[in-house]
Amino acid sequence: MRWLRGILGLFVAGAVLWFLVVVFAGDGGGKAQPARAFTSSAQCKECHPQVYAEWEGSQHAISWTNPRVRALSNDFANQDCIDCHAPRPIFVTGIGNRVLPREARRVEGVDCITCHQLPEDEGGGMAGSTDDPRAACRPRAKLDLQRPDFCAGCHNQHKTVDQWRASEWPDRGEDCLSCHMPFRDGDPNKGRDHSCLGGNDMALLKRAVELRATGPRSVELSNVGAGHSFPTDERSRAADVFWRELVAGEPGPWTFLYRIRDPYRDEVDVPSTLLHAGETLKLDVEGAPEGAPIEVALFYKRSPHYADPDNPDPERDEAVLVHSVVLEP
Repeated sequence: MRWLRGILGLFVAGAVLWFLVVVFAGDGGGKAQPARAFTSSAQCKECHPQVYAEWEGSQHAISWTNPRVRALSNDFANQDCIDCHAPRPIFVTGIGNRVLPREARRVEGVDCITCHQLPEDEGGGMAGSTDDPRAACRPRAKLDLQRPDFCAGCHNQHKTVDQWRASEWPDRGEDCLSCHMPFRDGDPNKGRDHSCLGGNDMALLKRAVELRATGPRSVELSNVGAGHSFPTDERSRAADVFWRELVAGEPGPWTFLYRIRDPYRDEVDVPSTLLHAGETLKLDVEGAPEGAPIEVALFYKRSPHYADPDNPDPERDEAVLVHSVVLEP
């Protein structure tokens, strides 16, 4: 009978352990939390510190306070800019619709509440990847969070989502989140990175385009890694190609060659020169000396206008070097 007592003892011990796990852990990690009214993204930090830290360092978080944005919008005197830089919750205004501006907490920019808060007339709570009625924010699984139409309310104001639809990327099963909110370490179990990197990230810029030498005075620039045009979204962005002579290894001054940009609505005499997804641009470097090597470089600029339109200089005009190639004579 000793063996029977041993089995019974193991059974009782297992039952006690199961009871403790259920009582102290539960399905959602402890007792159900009372529902809370969320009026600031700072409230999300307690339960989601990693996500909050990623968002806090993102362009979304500074969409209202960014000095560049304040300057380009004339300190938001251009009220059309407010819609996307301090929007109401997307689920409230409607997925795919143009977002509407909010009056409160504009300093938080495009925040957690913008993307996750659900309408009160639909039960409230927050949109997420799973249902959890025990959590304070009462998350409900919403696949809409993953769809490009969800981003379109802001990011299709300058046709970025339309550009993606016109490309081969939808057929490849790659969308906005594939590049801008990838799974952490490529692991779906770790959730998506909320840093929302874009044109501010050098690694993404380098992957978006390739610059190749095709002759002693010619290059090709291809959009190989952006699922939309390059550059896109903000018409304040531009990409410029420059060249300079290399004399005995020493570089001369930069000479402007070509600009890639979508003009503002009022620039009716400026053509759009965007490099669309999968497109290749061929450029000949005219006027370069024949007997010396030259360097051709692609610069990315987050402000459209040169400090001096008649004398452009990437080193002075806050441009960042993306790619360069040396052409031998």
